[in-house]
Amino acid sequence: MHAHRRTFLVSRRALAVTALAAVLALAACAADEGQAAGPKPGETATLADGRKINLRCQGHGAPTVIFESGFGAHAGAWAKVQPTVARRTRTCAYDRAGMGLSDDGPLPRDGAAIARDLDQALTEAGIEGPYILVGHSAGALYARLFAARRLGEVQGLVLVDPTVEHLARPGADGLNGIRGRLSRCLAVAEVSPPAEDARWQGCAPPGDGEAAARARAPDRWRNQLSELNAIFGPTSEAVARVGSLLNDVPAYVITASDTAMAAPTVGYDKPQSILELQHLRMALSFSPGYQRTVYASHLVMNDRPEVVIEAVVAMIDAAQAGKPPPALPPSETGEAVGEPGSAFPR
Repeated sequence: MHAHRRTFLVSRRALAVTALAAVLALAACAADEGQAAGPKPGETATLADGRKINLRCQGHGAPTVIFESGFGAHAGAWAKVQPTVARRTRTCAYDRAGMGLSDDGPLPRDGAAIARDLDQALTEAGIEGPYILVGHSAGALYARLFAARRLGEVQGLVLVDPTVEHLARPGADGLNGIRGRLSRCLAVAEVSPPAEDARWQGCAPPGDGEAAARARAPDRWRNQLSELNAIFGPTSEAVARVGSLLNDVPAYVITASDTAMAAPTVGYDKPQSILELQHLRMALSFSPGYQRTVYASHLVMNDRPEVVIEAVVAMIDAAQAGKPPPALPPSETGEAVGEPGSAFPR
C-alpha cells in the first residue's frame, strides 16, 4: 500500500519533467519539422469567411488519408511519407491557418478552431470521406477533434509521438522559450523592417516568395502564439470533452524513443517511461488500440518514415477490407508497456 502510494506521488512530481519532454518535442517541431520541405501551393479551399486554406493532395482512392502536422509545421512535414502512401489511396496534407501558404485565422487559434477549419476546407474542396487521420505531436490533438466532428467517417487514427492533453498546466508548461521567440518575431513584424534586416533572423525565411511575405505579417505570429497557448488549455479541454465518442475508432499510437527517454520513469523491477504509459492510456481509449515505441527523435516521420508508412498502409488495408487493423510490430526498445505490439480493446 505504501509502495503504491509512493509510486503515485513520484508520478505526480514527475509530471513536470514529463511536461519538459513534451516541451522539448514541441520545440523540435517549431525548429525543424517545417523545414523538411518548403511550403508548396496545392489546391485552395475557400472557407465561408473568405479565408483560403492550402491543401496538397496526391493519389486516388478511398479512404482519404489526412495528414495533420505538429506545432509550427506546414504540409511539407510529410514529404518523406505522403508520396509513398499516395500510391495506395488519396492523401491530403495541408497548411493550418497561420502556417505555410494558408491565410491567417481569427483568434483564438485553439484545437476547436483548427478542426473546424479542416472540416470546412475538406467540404469546400469536395474531399469526401471516409478518412484516416494521421497526426503528429500537437497535430494528434487536432486529428482527434476532427474525428469527433466527423464521427462515422473516420476509419482509423495514426498518432505519431502524440502530445498528451493536460500534460502540463497553462502558464507553467515550460513553453516560455518558444513563446519568447514567437513574441520577438511578432515585435519585428509589427515594425516591419526591410526583408534583409537581421532582425528577421529565425523568423522569416530568406527571399521574397509568398511564404516569406506571409511570415512578415504580424497576424502570422499572433496565430502561432494563440495556437501554442491553447495546447494545454482550451485545446486539451476540448479533447477531454470528446470522452468516449472515439472508443470504436481503431488507432495506432507510435512513441519516439528519444521523447520517452526524456521523461521520468516509474516502477522498480522494470522502470517504465511515464510518457509511454500516457501513450498506452491513449491507446486504451480506442478499440482496438495499439502502442509501439520505435528508435527515433520526436520527428519520427523524418527519421523513420518507413515506420509511419507501414502503420498508415496497414490502417488503409484494414479499412478497405472492412476489418480491424492488425497488431503493430513489437516495440524496438524491448520495454513496451503491456504486451509488445498487442491490442488493448475495451
